[in-house]
Amino acid sequence: MAYTTIDDPSAYFHTQLYVGNESTNAITNNANAGNFQPDWWWGADRTSTSWNSVFDSSRGTTKQLNSNVTNSEYTVSTSLTSFDSNGFTLGSHDNSNGNSENHVAWQWKANGGTTASNTDGTITSTVQANTDAGFSIVTYTGTGSNATIGHGLGSAPTMVIVKNRSSAESWMVGHHKNSNGFQSALFLDLTAAKDTDAVYFNNTAPSSTVVSIGTNTKINHASENHVMYVFAEKQGYSKFGSYEGNNNADGTFVYLGFKPSFMLIKNIDGTNNWMMLDNKRDTDNPILNALVANGNNAEFADSGDLCDFLSNGVKMRVAGQGTNNAATFIYMAFAEHPFVSSEGVPTTAR
Repeated sequence: MAYTTIDDPSAYFHTQLYVGNESTNAITNNANAGNFQPDWWWGADRTSTSWNSVFDSSRGTTKQLNSNVTNSEYTVSTSLTSFDSNGFTLGSHDNSNGNSENHVAWQWKANGGTTASNTDGTITSTVQANTDAGFSIVTYTGTGSNATIGHGLGSAPTMVIVKNRSSAESWMVGHHKNSNGFQSALFLDLTAAKDTDAVYFNNTAPSSTVVSIGTNTKINHASENHVMYVFAEKQGYSKFGSYEGNNNADGTFVYLGFKPSFMLIKNIDGTNNWMMLDNKRDTDNPILNALVANGNNAEFADSGDLCDFLSNGVKMRVAGQGTNNAATFIYMAFAEHPFVSSEGVPTTAR
């Protein structure tokens, strides 16, 4: 079996740092990295308190969501104004383009904005899928009854993130390594521990064609619009796993099979933040600076070295702090480089 089918992860995922100008701001992703039109764009202000902004090319550039609040989708014409062939353009909105402030944009490639109707589920969905990268953007209208939603990936997803676009509802997260897998759920906008109510994903793990949803209004409100970001694991590029923290400065080692570029981490047993780490804000070990998906915090350095990004995984370096409590954690991670390329060439450490 090949080590990976993705030798260049930056063809599908990229983190870009930029400085805002509160005016028209065309951002070109770093040369030889992220040289694609982004389809899912998740941005945060590193300098000051501000809501995290979420856009995608299926809903369109004027349709904004915020990962840290329950707000429904709203129209804003001055935030992300275009998805460009090798980056993006911003308007004057201070959430995404605050003047002289440092920002970060995490970007994923789907299918260049091209969508298709999908009838695999009991609800017809609109899908923009990238089967190579294991990522799709799915939109659908809820029915309020147990249902299935086609996702277009051709392999079983290991993580899904769902937002009701029409109502003020929490963001739902399903993860195959959560307690009892998709029999439980988490809330991206909250610090809350796992919720073991099986109604969210109808007590059913996703299949190679569909995601099952229950009757809860956060995920399946009758006649209301929803968006679902769907991920299937790809060896050497992405991993959606779990680990046990040890609450010790000599922390847990988490094997990924690649040198990571980005991680989203959540303690499923306790009330910790969703920690967001990447290799652009911290270019060398240790990783010190965190942002949180569920808050409006500016970037902050915790009271210790959070972790090291290694050639094949992550080594936790702090007791507690939302990444290494004596608890179970789930994560989503994307690669800077596979540990071993498709030609058998190993990567180097940082």
